[in-house]
Amino acid sequence: MRIEYAKASSRQLSSMGGLQMQQYRLLIIPGGNFIQIGNGITDGAKDNIRRAVHDGLNYLGICAGAFIAGDLPRGLNLTPDVKFGFYSAEARGIRKTAVPIAIPGTPTLDHYWEDGPQLSGWGTPIGTYPDGTPAIAEGSYGKGWVVLSGVHPEAPESWRRGMHFRTPAAAGNAYAATLIDAALKGRSLLDRSHHE
Repeated sequence: MRIEYAKASSRQLSSMGGLQMQQYRLLIIPGGNFIQIGNGITDGAKDNIRRAVHDGLNYLGICAGAFIAGDLPRGLNLTPDVKFGFYSAEARGIRKTAVPIAIPGTPTLDHYWEDGPQLSGWGTPIGTYPDGTPAIAEGSYGKGWVVLSGVHPEAPESWRRGMHFRTPAAAGNAYAATLIDAALKGRSLLDRSHHE
């Protein structure tokens, strides 16, 4: 997408005041171990992120980044008082798999899922898991726009080895670009005009 970006550590986020963070339009917290990520983000960084999003910085959380947006002991609580649980595959002992995600007005795409959340109880559901729980949701926190995804549409082909996907990685990656674009512009994924 040729979007300029910068990486920031928890220490750097802790030292950024609200005005400095407001120079950016979007904060993306990617996947990984949400417990380690939560423990690695200092209280100062959490306060700065929460304040910046409330004041208009947009936020995109993918998998662990979606968990961290919730009301966890070490989370950001951008989804006031809503804590997310794992998608139901976790209870069946599945740790990673191809999951078909239904999105209104869009063909169903198989996305890579690995220990990701279901997003019940917050925002507007955009895409759903096969069990009907939200896989992708959006909403506001103060003046900031928040987009959360329990799946990894950005997953490269190499992450898909040993699993059966009915749709190509390129289609998932194109949807990842759609998520980034919507979060960056603070626009609803239900607004089809931003895809044109």
